[in-house]
Amino acid sequence: MTIALLFMGLLLLLFTGLPIFAGLGLFGAALLVATQGELGSATEVIFGEINRYLLVAIPLFAFMAHVMIRGRIVDDLYNTAYTLTRHLPGGLGIATIVACTIFAAISGSSVATALTIGAVAIPQMLRYGYEPKVAYGLVAAGGTLGILIPPSGPMVLYGVTTDASIGGLFMAGIVPGMLMAAVFIVWSMTTAAFSHRHLKREPRASLRESVVAIRKSLWAISLPVFVLGGMYAGVFTATEAAAAGAWLALFVAVFVYRTLNLRGIWDSAIDACRISAMLFMILAGAAVFGHVLTKLRVPQQVVEAVIATDVGVAGFLVIMMALIFLLGMFLESISIILITTPVIMPAMAHLGINPIWYGILLVINLELAQITPPVGMNLFTIKAITGSPMGPIVRGAAPYVLLMIVVMVLVMIWPQIALWLPSTMR
Repeated sequence: MTIALLFMGLLLLLFTGLPIFAGLGLFGAALLVATQGELGSATEVIFGEINRYLLVAIPLFAFMAHVMIRGRIVDDLYNTAYTLTRHLPGGLGIATIVACTIFAAISGSSVATALTIGAVAIPQMLRYGYEPKVAYGLVAAGGTLGILIPPSGPMVLYGVTTDASIGGLFMAGIVPGMLMAAVFIVWSMTTAAFSHRHLKREPRASLRESVVAIRKSLWAISLPVFVLGGMYAGVFTATEAAAAGAWLALFVAVFVYRTLNLRGIWDSAIDACRISAMLFMILAGAAVFGHVLTKLRVPQQVVEAVIATDVGVAGFLVIMMALIFLLGMFLESISIILITTPVIMPAMAHLGINPIWYGILLVINLELAQITPPVGMNLFTIKAITGSPMGPIVRGAAPYVLLMIVVMVLVMIWPQIALWLPSTMR
């Protein structure tokens, strides 16, 4: 009963429009005063949560992404993907998913992926006869890959919260991310093949055209290979990989593409600082709230409830995924991670659930939150790009919600889809 009241009170506070960091911090502080008569060690808790070396990866990955975007390094990605797939049914749709997949491995952000690729892909698809809702849905769904395919901000926060290996989480996201992209591509090809519209198709690219296209995007493709390959081989930790990736992105943008000047570097740094400050403020608020939950023995109560009901691993995961799906309709990803994870960690340990496996299931569910109304950020991103009413965008994204649930169920049934690659790391 205590747990339900706490979460209902927090959700009601957040629904008032109060910033999430303020809602978490103020609610936690109010509970501390109500139960202890003072704030106690709240400042020490916040400092202990923020003062972590692993969190340095967040501003570095954000800086790397903004450098790539401002340096227009990603522009060649879409053209290369289209050159290689233009002869296939739904070639533009396939190119969009491929470009989203590669850019996801650069940006680590769903919204940035949908915004950057959508600005290029949606006008192209409409020009070639795609139904508007189909084009909108493709980009909205493709953008969700931004937080599953590493690097991923939510994975870093989840790893910090659970003390799980961030490098392991990054590697665990690759195979499910590729599986998700493959499912989207098959769906795009199937719907294009049976579409009542006449979708224009171009002849297969010659070998020379293909080589030229790949050469143009080689630097953009090499960045995620460099970052993830270094982590897989044990050369970099996650934080070192973020620093190395940021330096490589700078080198490519300034000296290879020559599209980024000092002003662009400064603006990229400012944008990265804004994003990082927002995340750290939410993390500080969540630290206070988590401290209160520990004082009130909420995690222990969850463990006792799991033991009493004997739901087992499968039952626990189904309940948690359903809860997170509902929360995802109203809250953004970071809040969901920081509110739910500290509460259920002891129950996960009791049931023997691998935190990396659960982390991937959580991130897939958070991807769903990006395209489910009323607070699906990718839906609003597509609306901002196109000026379209929300109805066609939601209808276009609806099939992908079901496809993502199918992938989540597959990972739940076969954990090795997520765990195999981390198990081979050095």
